Parts: sequence; C-alpha cells; structure tokens
Amino acid sequence: MFRRKSAEDKFAAALYAKTAEHARLPELFDACGIPDTLDGRFDALALHASLAIDRLRREPDGEPLAQAFFDAMFRHLDITLRELGVQDLGVGRRIKIMAEGLHGRALAYRDALAGGPTPLAEVLRRNAYGGRPPAEAAVKRLEAHIRQYAERLAKTPRNNLIK
Repeated sequence: MFRRKSAEDKFAAALYAKTAEHARLPELFDACGIPDTLDGRFDALALHASLAIDRLRREPDGEPLAQAFFDAMFRHLDITLRELGVQDLGVGRRIKIMAEGLHGRALAYRDALAGGPTPLAEVLRRNAYGGRPPAEAAVKRLEAHIRQYAERLAKTPRNNLIK
C-alpha cells in the first residue's frame, strides 16, 4: 500500500488513463451504439483495455507490464464503485465479476482479431452492447473503430503509447 510506484507502475497507470479516455469517446456511444450506461461504459472500457493489454504483452517485459495495467484499471474501478455508493462488502464481489468479464471478452476479442472462427462483428454484438441488439450499421462502425485502434496500438512504439 505504501510502496513507491515503479516506473512500470507509472507507465501502466498512464496508459490505463489514456485507454480509459479512448473508451469514453462520444462516438462509441453515439455512432457505434454502445449504450451510455454503467454497463455500456464498462463494455467499452473492457474492449479497449483488452487491446491495450494484448499490446503490452508483446513487450520484452510484457507480462508484468500487462499485470500493472490490469492492477491500475481495477484500482480505478474499485474507487469508482465506492464513489457510486456500493457498500464495502459488495465491492469485492463486483470487482471479481468485472475481472471475469474482462478476461472472457479479452479472449474473444483476441481470437476474433486473429481471424478465429467467430467474426469480430459477432463478438462485438455479444460483448459490447450490454445484451441490447445493436443496429448493423453501428456494429460495422464499431468494428472499423476497433480494427483501427488495434492497428494503431500495434504500430506505436512503447514509449509513445502514453503520449
């Protein structure tokens, strides 16, 4: 709790903040149709965070860096839940559900982007819309956005990820 933050922790926290900014872009909710609800915002964050974590894993020190990103994200989500008035006993349970949700989505997104059997559009339909049926045009816009975002992350040198 009182340890000094390492350079790795600081980098991961800065990248998480940048990723959260991307996940809150109005176009995701307006043009891409993600519901602007608490669940929809988590879906957008999980989508962008899973891509950032995959990108970090490609670094030589990728696993600890990805873990530091994950830790920064869930510290922020813990604080957010408490600010929303979730009781202390309920925070841990909700964080566990969110972590499991992130993990499942991350695997599905990774597989779809790698050309797996389920197309990315279908994976987005299942995971990014909070169970609401999205318009086909919105899914296409979200798919294009995510492919561009993943490509941009892949091409960006590590130190430029937080700029």
